[in-house]
Amino acid sequence: MQDNPNPPLRSEIKIGNPVWVIEKINYGTNVYKQGFVQEILTSRPQHPRGIKVRLADGSVGRVQWLMHE
Repeated sequence: MQDNPNPPLRSEIKIGNPVWVIEKINYGTNVYKQGFVQEILTSRPQHPRGIKVRLADGSVGRVQWLMHE
């Protein structure tokens, strides 16, 4: 995988959504993490690297893709 050049907008991300994120320590790698959105941390409607969220396990990352159930 590679970082999504068009990550989802804030309006597309909802609390509880399953998502793929990249954590800051993994920028520039192909190490992505999946989880459920607990909190949306970015207030702007979009961000070039992805909207920052906190996952249910407490980790923080930028949403790259929404997982479809």
